[in-house]
Amino acid sequence: MSAPCEPKATVATTAPPPSPPSTAILSAPPASARPPSAPPARRPAVDWRIRFAALSLIWGFSFLLIKVGTEGYAPFQVTFGRLLAGTAVLAAAMVLRRERLPRSARTWGHLAVAAFLLNALPFSLFSYAELTIPSSLAGICNATSPLWGMVLSMVALSEDRPTRRRVAGLGLGFLGVLTVLGAWQGFSGLDLPGTGMALLASFSYPVGWIYVRRTLAGNGSSTLSLTGSQLFLGTLQLALVTPLFTSAPTAFPLIPTLSVLALGALGTGLAFLLQYGLVQEVGPTTAQMVTYFIPVIATTAGVALLGERLSWNAPVGALIVLLGAALTQSRPRPGRPFARRRGRNPAVKVRP
Repeated sequence: MSAPCEPKATVATTAPPPSPPSTAILSAPPASARPPSAPPARRPAVDWRIRFAALSLIWGFSFLLIKVGTEGYAPFQVTFGRLLAGTAVLAAAMVLRRERLPRSARTWGHLAVAAFLLNALPFSLFSYAELTIPSSLAGICNATSPLWGMVLSMVALSEDRPTRRRVAGLGLGFLGVLTVLGAWQGFSGLDLPGTGMALLASFSYPVGWIYVRRTLAGNGSSTLSLTGSQLFLGTLQLALVTPLFTSAPTAFPLIPTLSVLALGALGTGLAFLLQYGLVQEVGPTTAQMVTYFIPVIATTAGVALLGERLSWNAPVGALIVLLGAALTQSRPRPGRPFARRRGRNPAVKVRP
């Protein structure tokens, strides 16, 4: 849900997780050339499968928490509270790990843009969208991010060229979007402004990821430092905007307040730490699979806990979207030559 800032050129533009320092190693050096092996890393106390399930639940329930939060607070206030709580969690993690803030003014400028595209804008759009659409539909709209990322990467990233399978997945995914929206019945019964804001929020994520790849690759700062700084800047942006559009709350209802705090501390702060740990332990490909569980959990939570009703086309369309998104993320099988690229060395592969 929240998209951590990742400066590495190997980060995938279709899901929020950060990537390890390098996933583009083509071959291992001979044994004689390898440095002495380091002591084995200490295994986490909690198995990665449990942390994967926890992350799926946290991000899946985020849309329900947004819905409950907007019952007591204005959308901008929900987003501000979310960013504030998430920043506090990452700030505590940075202190414990003795991480330093970025020192370059240019880096801070790029982080400000990333904070707007990856945090302030999409979080606010989802909050406004859920004033009029079910949380389950917002979760389904969020699943379209890989499709937007595929389209944008073909345009903005010259290294990326579509394969037949990925183009087929793109077409299948947008067919699923039309199924969710009920295009054959003229979108009747659909709140177009709310749905449009949710889709725009999903579109904002890959725009931000591509911007980060182009501007923050290899700047030397750690992922935790960059993401904590990014959330801090997003919090400042909302601190400036919120008073212009809302008045100070006169009451602090318990359930909406707890929802906003959980949304920030768990869905934005803790979720990043879980995701980063998963990427380091099992790799970005496995960690990114969490993306496909989010709409399932969001739909189940909305229907079971909030009594939301969805017509048959929403879950069916969501399944088609996920199948299409999975195809767009397919990679050549090991041993296959990479597709030829005009003016590029075919032996070089940069992950989209």
